[in-house]
Amino acid sequence: MFSIGQAMTLRPGGYAEYKRYHNEIWPDLAAIMSDNEVSIAIFLLGNRLVLHAVAPTKAHWDRSNNNATLEKWQAVMTRFLETDQSGKSIVDTLEPAFVFGMFKG
Repeated sequence: MFSIGQAMTLRPGGYAEYKRYHNEIWPDLAAIMSDNEVSIAIFLLGNRLVLHAVAPTKAHWDRSNNNATLEKWQAVMTRFLETDQSGKSIVDTLEPAFVFGMFKG
C-alpha cells in the first residue's frame, strides 16, 4: 500500500469555498480517483490543511495525479490556497514520523 501525507496553507477567508468545492467534487475527478483506488482524507488545523491519501501502489497514485482534469482542479484551488511565485499551490510533502499496521511497509 502507498500512503502519502501533504500539507497546504489556506488563504485568509478561503476555507468556505475550498470546502464547497470538495463537497461538490467534480464527477470526472472522483472517477479518476476511484479508478485508481485512491482514498483521501483532508483535515483542517487552523489555516493548514493536512491531506492523507492511500492507494494500492505508487503507480496508482501517480496515475491519479497525471491528468488534465486534476490540472484544472489544481488551478481552481489556487484561489483558496497559498501559492508560490509561479502561481502553483504550495504543497509540502510530510515525512512519516511513525507508521503502524497497514501503513507499515
